[in-house]
Amino acid sequence: MQAIEIISNSSKETKKAGSILAAALKKESINSKQALVLALGGDLGSGKTTFIQGLAQGLKVKENILSPTFVIQKDFSLPVSIKNYRNLYHIDAYRLKNPEELLELGFEDLIKNPENIIVIEWADKVKKILPKNILKIEFVNLRKNKRKITLEFL
Repeated sequence: MQAIEIISNSSKETKKAGSILAAALKKESINSKQALVLALGGDLGSGKTTFIQGLAQGLKVKENILSPTFVIQKDFSLPVSIKNYRNLYHIDAYRLKNPEELLELGFEDLIKNPENIIVIEWADKVKKILPKNILKIEFVNLRKNKRKITLEFL
């Protein structure tokens, strides 16, 4: 599948991109055999958490979305109206020393459940344990408020 590139000129536009992805997920399940894994990459301040805020908002998550840098993982229940998905897991791998630390938190069980959407910031740190068929989302700062967001199914 060909990569999709989005140019965002503000945090509002970055949130909207996340919300648009949520709208697509409401219409169609991507993979019915495993969790949907969104592997996010990019420098500090490139828009990863802002994008996830838009995604969560589009999925009707009521809680405030902040990066789980110190707790590693936050779990959210989704309303029943979100296609086949019931849970959103927001993982921040920034502080992990190795991928095995994520496995200790039950990551393999999360992946096996097709009702889960798992969003991983700093996914490159755990890429060796990621399943096949993931959506990779890369964020690149172009200027102060401008960034390029690339989405690609792997």
